[in-house]
Amino acid sequence: MSRLNGFLRGVRVLDLTRHLPGPLATLLLADMGADVLKIEPPDGDGMRDMGPRRANGRPAYFTALHAGKTTRRIDLKTPGGRAELLGLVKTADVLIESFRPGVMARLGVGYDTLDAANARLVYCSLNGFGATGPLAASAAHDLNYVALAGALPPVGADSLPDTPLADCAGGLFAALAILGALHGRARDGRGCFIDLALVDAVMPLQILALAALSAAGAPPPPGEGLLNGGAAYYHVYDTSDGHRVTLGAIEAKFWRAFCAAAGRPEWQPRHDEPLPQRALITEVESMFRELTLAECERRFGRADCCFAPAAELAQAIASPHMRSRGLVQRTADGDYQPLFPALVDGEPPAPRPPVREE
Repeated sequence: MSRLNGFLRGVRVLDLTRHLPGPLATLLLADMGADVLKIEPPDGDGMRDMGPRRANGRPAYFTALHAGKTTRRIDLKTPGGRAELLGLVKTADVLIESFRPGVMARLGVGYDTLDAANARLVYCSLNGFGATGPLAASAAHDLNYVALAGALPPVGADSLPDTPLADCAGGLFAALAILGALHGRARDGRGCFIDLALVDAVMPLQILALAALSAAGAPPPPGEGLLNGGAAYYHVYDTSDGHRVTLGAIEAKFWRAFCAAAGRPEWQPRHDEPLPQRALITEVESMFRELTLAECERRFGRADCCFAPAAELAQAIASPHMRSRGLVQRTADGDYQPLFPALVDGEPPAPRPPVREE
């Protein structure tokens, strides 16, 4: 077992969240050794009924997000349920919930009540719009948060990305904030209230776009900027046999290596042409459309020019890189587990045990 799996040994976490963001945050804490108790309502987390199911009927999404945790069903609308939660809080280090603002207080277990029961508790509220602001009580999901944050890519309804950007960013920032709060508590002995909104979590991911907005008054339109399709050296191209390849030769040295491998030395001085480089993109597109994927890999794969084929997910996890790192494992039940993506002292994390149902 990796040292990473013991970093948070002894830390007790109560997880009252649902769906993806909060469970992702506590999954990462569990990976580092925290004891996570997933508290569900009497009818269970809605994630149990979402997404595909394994052949034995197990919900794939719920199983993936709660491996390594223990689940318990508590009815917080009853006096007995509230008393049970308060009893758990007295010895807990962290509580994370994803209700709309005011719900926990109306149930009689708001932050003030829990803080009075345990002043060392780190309380994280992770929801769509946070505890303040005009949208605080509004309903939304990842697509809405990404759109409101100005980060919706220019794609059609039939080509939305599979990765929920705001949900995943919110889960990551929640885990990071909780770790910081636990470190601060080690100094002063006090817990705190963390107010984290999913829509806000998208903004740090747009730090370069915001820098461009600051400098030029607007980020570059789609297809015209350095990172969004305006540069021939940072682009996605199609091959003659229907595959896609990527070129990321931003630095001049990588572009030189690419031009040499392509046999097109006349392209080398065009690296610094103003954006968007439409004429150069057209020429590079034509070159790639004359090559098969195998030919591209032979020509550019070892050229040190930041070239990579666009793999399907099944191909990616079977690649030599992924196999050598050991950070995507397959359980005895056939489930793929993307483990905490870090090796500590050269060791990957241990695979997660299955969810434990109380």
